[in-house]
Amino acid sequence: MERINTKPIVFKSKNKKIISEVYTNFVTNISNIKAMKKNIFIALLFFCNLPVIAEAQNAEKKIAVEVNNTWSEAKTDEPVVIKLNKINLQFRVLSAVVMCGDQEIPSQLDDLNGDHHADELAFLTNIPAKGKQTFTITLSSTKSDKTYPSRVYAEMLVSDKKGKHVPVISVTIPGTSNIYSQMHHHGPAFESELVAYRIYFDKRQTVDAYGKYNKGFEIKESQFYPNKEQLARGFGNDVLWVGTSCGVGALKGWNGKEATHIEPVATQTERIVSYGPVRTIVDIEVYDWQYQGAELNMTNRYILYGGHRDVQVETIFEKPLKDETFCTGVVDIKGSTSYSDHKGLVACWGTDWPEKGDTINHPKETIGLATYIPQNYVKAEAKDQANYLYTIGAKGSTHFNHYVTFTSLKETFGYKTPEAWFTYIRKWKEELEHPVTVKLK
Repeated sequence: MERINTKPIVFKSKNKKIISEVYTNFVTNISNIKAMKKNIFIALLFFCNLPVIAEAQNAEKKIAVEVNNTWSEAKTDEPVVIKLNKINLQFRVLSAVVMCGDQEIPSQLDDLNGDHHADELAFLTNIPAKGKQTFTITLSSTKSDKTYPSRVYAEMLVSDKKGKHVPVISVTIPGTSNIYSQMHHHGPAFESELVAYRIYFDKRQTVDAYGKYNKGFEIKESQFYPNKEQLARGFGNDVLWVGTSCGVGALKGWNGKEATHIEPVATQTERIVSYGPVRTIVDIEVYDWQYQGAELNMTNRYILYGGHRDVQVETIFEKPLKDETFCTGVVDIKGSTSYSDHKGLVACWGTDWPEKGDTINHPKETIGLATYIPQNYVKAEAKDQANYLYTIGAKGSTHFNHYVTFTSLKETFGYKTPEAWFTYIRKWKEELEHPVTVKLK
């Protein structure tokens, strides 16, 4: 605050009465100014602390959400996502309770942009064909110690010099660095009860697959590499050789003839955004990707929900795209049978060794793969030496999405023939094209 000089002022005047009045008025004005500044300061403190006051008073907001299944078939573990910026909230949301009638539904709040404020509320529901459900959601500024059984798992580990694997949440490296071998299982790994995936931490950003015999969680114990004792207990394992391909639906560049890696970039970041209990979210972020005459800042966001074998992949750009063309699809397993509906769905079924050079400890695996790109993003169908592909574009947009899934023949709960797999993925695509509608009431 500015210091006011109150040093006495000497007036030279023959009229002492006037001098006295002037001086009195001056002192009064000074006092008024001080009082005014004090009041302004108090008011500013009050307004600046309004959010704190609101949170201290345990602010809550209740909303009703109507969910409609317009599809002709029932849905199981259907994701419902509420974007909190659509709600007029005057406080920071730290907890939420979702009720369907008198039943509490497990849910989670996710901070997607790292600003420590929740952006989305997510939960799962089972809803009948042509059904409608109403949920009551209570959002609160008070933290909760309530926990739900987790239906997903995620981890990312860095190996130190002694071979110990240290958990990390986020790792950023220059584009000229390569820590593929320093990352245990080579990048983030995540799973639902049905399947597990990992994403390579290098220019390939390949999506690899881990198949299971039985439903359950294995990655925390096996860390993608089960030992003989775990295999004897019925653990699954890596079931796919991906090499330089896109594996199961990794996004790639396109040079007009074949898929290309995500390079050169200034930096690459891999981050676990959410660990559950409803869904896990993993971000692969590149800054300053020099691609087709543009400099792209891009995030590939992988979202896996409990009860799901498929992963939703959101690709987000900092600025609207121009004419850039990308591609994705599935690896062409040696001798595989392929399938395409020529409208964004591509798949294959094949058998190969998951570990080249080790045919004893890692016998051949049979696996079905599939990728679905919404048709409005599809530019053309393509094939290169390693992959079955579609090229993708989204001119004028900062976002596009696609979906990936797989099955392993070893699954006791999966698909046993290419015909059964291709029938399933056609139904899978149809279900994705009929999401539930969510309405805030």
